[in-house]
Amino acid sequence: MRLRRHRPSRRRSPAPPEWVWPVRLTGLTPVGVALTLRPLALDDEAAFQDTRRANADWLRPWDATSPDPNDVPRRFAELVRQYETEAEAGRMLPLVIEVGGRLVGQLTIGTVVYGSFRSCTVGYWVSRSEAGRLVVPTAVALVADHLFGRVGLHRIEINIRPENVASLAVVRKLGFRPEGLRPWYLHIDGAWRDHLAFALTVEDCRGEPVLDRLVRMTGPAAP
Repeated sequence: MRLRRHRPSRRRSPAPPEWVWPVRLTGLTPVGVALTLRPLALDDEAAFQDTRRANADWLRPWDATSPDPNDVPRRFAELVRQYETEAEAGRMLPLVIEVGGRLVGQLTIGTVVYGSFRSCTVGYWVSRSEAGRLVVPTAVALVADHLFGRVGLHRIEINIRPENVASLAVVRKLGFRPEGLRPWYLHIDGAWRDHLAFALTVEDCRGEPVLDRLVRMTGPAAP
């Protein structure tokens, strides 16, 4: 993942009163793995960079890249400052995923829109060693419950490359609805790539917490 320089906009809108930052979320996966979601900190640099390097081949096909060949990579401190600025303004919820006190991934809520839309997008990555342990589905569920309940958003969207089997399993386990193909949607791994869109709304959940929904859909009686 390249850490690209961020050019801040001149206008900054304050976060709505429902927005919470910083936020720390904890929970158990359906198989009992404890995880924590929290903001990225300057002290995380070594762990973050080591985790990214160790999983470079695993993550490269799904990492966002810049179409600008002259784009300058950001330093880690710049990345943390950008996250803080965007999170304080209520436009982004950037969190790292910890399992057993180890930084194993990242989950970022972006494109946060209020008003009559009240929607956001979700992006994530996780270490290969944690894949298949329901860590990412649980992280998404914890954040979804926070956004639907505390913040009052209505819709959560995830866009996935059709070839990304592991990520497609995440939305299947959470019961996200498919919304179709988005051709050349994001610049990934050096080129504009097609993505499949998936969404979950408050109505889809029918009053059931998303974490409970995950447990139900991955339990012994699940299809």
